[in-house]
Amino acid sequence: MAEEYKEALLEKHNYHDGCPGCKVEQMKLLRRGYPYLELSFVWIIVLSTSLPISSLYPFLYYMIDDFGVAKTEKDIGFYAGFVGCSFMLGRALTSVFWGIVADRYGRKPIILLGTISIAIFNALFGLSVNFWMAIGTRFLLGSFNCLLGTMKAYASEIFRDEYQATAMSAVSTAWGIGLIIGPALGGFLAQPADKYPNVFSQDSIFGRFRYALPCFTISAFALLVTVLCCFIPETLHNHKQDSTSHDDSYEILEAASHESTASTGKAGKTERKASQSLLKNWPLMSSIIVYCVLCLHDTAYSEIFALWANSPRKYGGLSYSTNDVGTVLAISGFGLFCFQVFVYPFAEKLLGPVLVTRFAGALMIPIQMSYPFIANSSGVSLSLMLNCASILVNVLSVSAITGLLILQNRAVVNRPSFIFIFKTMDQFYRPN
Repeated sequence: MAEEYKEALLEKHNYHDGCPGCKVEQMKLLRRGYPYLELSFVWIIVLSTSLPISSLYPFLYYMIDDFGVAKTEKDIGFYAGFVGCSFMLGRALTSVFWGIVADRYGRKPIILLGTISIAIFNALFGLSVNFWMAIGTRFLLGSFNCLLGTMKAYASEIFRDEYQATAMSAVSTAWGIGLIIGPALGGFLAQPADKYPNVFSQDSIFGRFRYALPCFTISAFALLVTVLCCFIPETLHNHKQDSTSHDDSYEILEAASHESTASTGKAGKTERKASQSLLKNWPLMSSIIVYCVLCLHDTAYSEIFALWANSPRKYGGLSYSTNDVGTVLAISGFGLFCFQVFVYPFAEKLLGPVLVTRFAGALMIPIQMSYPFIANSSGVSLSLMLNCASILVNVLSVSAITGLLILQNRAVVNRPSFIFIFKTMDQFYRPN
């Protein structure tokens, strides 16, 4: 029966010689076993693009202080906000453009461009000598940060339908882990000549540029990822596609094993759904709106948490060093990884993405409201409560975002990568 399915699909798909997208489709059809290699590529590429986003937060307070731009200690947070938001400003201005370019010229060139830009501009940020150079390099880093939307499109095209959920989970998990590991690296590796005088002297480059080591480490990882990306296959078709050739694959299997009339009806529904405007697709747009709110919350929390922890106790902070912040975030990253791998799949299967998102969003509110009370503690109780709260907030945030991604996946059919800028994927949902 499996051979009949293959023949039906091969007959329906009009494969073109020399088309990389068609080669990938054939590879997916003939593949056996779990796609460990493709999953690893997706994981490390998404990790490389998320690491530099928040790696600066543990040391940004001290970096602004070193620049001497803030007249008083209270003004440091004001100037830190400009450096932090410059990345997202550049990303917001160019994300749709890079998605359109990826749809026209291919996923692989955009992936390579994104990893190379991380290696260059993140290293330059570590060498910043003044406030404006820091803003400029972060803005350029954000402007060329074209990987997330492209990678979500790439993941939907490189995996078979039964692994779409795994691919989507890998993307969101790698993104969340990167947002935790990045600050941990920034916390442990910033100011190395002060922390590790036996290894780094004050006269070395890392003594003169106190925040270059974490940036160089992330850039080196991005260079390694760039080399590995040279071996990934292109998934974009270089010919005009039949609009029903891919979307009907499920119906072809149904026709081969059951009844063709039912599959024809489903295909008609699929075509009508595909022709519907995305702006009129309320399930999609509502999940995008909630996703935007959660992303705003996630970004604000990541920056404010580090600034709050670094701030003196007289201003309501914790007087934490960069090492202390890095330790908290490293523990949170490990907890997040364990939850996403071992717990989230069962929670999503049991409750569904809607309930998971609702519960996660509701539980984050009281946990974050407890932070001012946690600041009044000290010693072991402070460390214990802070780590528990940090783990819970990050676990709930990524769980809510993952649930929204699933909802968006089920609301769309077409797969251009500029749609993936709004975190959509196709071919995940298949009605039973």
